[in-house]
Amino acid sequence: MPIIQPGFRLINKYTLSIALIFVIVVIVIKSVGGTSKKEEEKLIRPVQVVKVAHKIAGQSLSLTGEILAKNEIDLSFRIDGKLIERLVSVGDLVTTGQIVARLDPQDVKDNLIAANSNLNAAQAALDQATSNEGRQKILLSKGVVTNAKYEDALSQLQSAQAKVEGAEANLSQAQNRVEYTNLKVDTAGIVTAVKAEAGEIVRAGQAVMRIATNEGKDAVFNVPEQLFQSKPSNDQLTVEVSLSHDPSIKTTGIVREVSPQADSVSRTFTVKVGLKNPPEALKLGSTVTGSVTLNKGSAIELPVMSLNKSNSSPAVWVVNPGDNTVSLRDVKIIGYNQDSVIIAEGLENGELVVTAGVHSLYPGQQVKILEK
Repeated sequence: MPIIQPGFRLINKYTLSIALIFVIVVIVIKSVGGTSKKEEEKLIRPVQVVKVAHKIAGQSLSLTGEILAKNEIDLSFRIDGKLIERLVSVGDLVTTGQIVARLDPQDVKDNLIAANSNLNAAQAALDQATSNEGRQKILLSKGVVTNAKYEDALSQLQSAQAKVEGAEANLSQAQNRVEYTNLKVDTAGIVTAVKAEAGEIVRAGQAVMRIATNEGKDAVFNVPEQLFQSKPSNDQLTVEVSLSHDPSIKTTGIVREVSPQADSVSRTFTVKVGLKNPPEALKLGSTVTGSVTLNKGSAIELPVMSLNKSNSSPAVWVVNPGDNTVSLRDVKIIGYNQDSVIIAEGLENGELVVTAGVHSLYPGQQVKILEK
């Protein structure tokens, strides 16, 4: 019979105890982990929703835009030079013919003096050539000089006349260049931008300032293409335009220009609405709200916070009313307002779309709809 040493029996008991503790810890960890996962899967997320409602024929759609001048022109000098004076600032009213900026005129004035001196010299040479031609003509008639001598005098006269004409043209050009050092307004309006300051060297044709003419105002919007699939048969879409911070100030206008191509991202067209007798309070740069009436077709307006993504495409979470689970639905966006998006396809009337809590959801998750 083998003899078991006391020390060996002690080691075996110790080893068995350690192994038993390890097994118990593993079982507990697995049990806890499995329970957490199941609890997570059963987690019901509280969400806020909005019921889908199509805007159909006869309903109004509001868009945010900006008041801009119907026509704007850039003012520039016709010659190079150093800007020494700018006489107006942004917001100033200007009238036709008003001088709004000046270039240093010293160089062109020196050229004018030189051109005037050249003309005087050319005129003196012409006077001398004229006198000589007259004298040679008399001598030729008396047979004192040959015909060749006279022809030479006549040639000198014609050359002197050409030099005078050239000098006169140079003088006129020099006078114009002096005048070009003054930048004048071609049409009345208001200064909307200044693009050069005194001390800068400006080039001919370089914009120095921008003028919004007094030829009318536009309300400019980024409009969903849906509206232009349903515009009136007379091709005139009437828009009511009001000041965003004071809706009592308003007017109407007619769409006068639509960009030929929709923006590739927002699928909206830049639309210019010519305003009829706009109130003085509708100043350039003012934020306005435009209201239009849809004649046919439909669109859905949702809070912008409801948007999510599905494979890089816009999508929203839709609640299944049967079991209150959610699914991700692709949608087609045709426009944006300040706090909302305009959706043309992907949703039906009466469906519930999640508007708050969209980034913590997964397909099939149960949700609890919160009361507003």
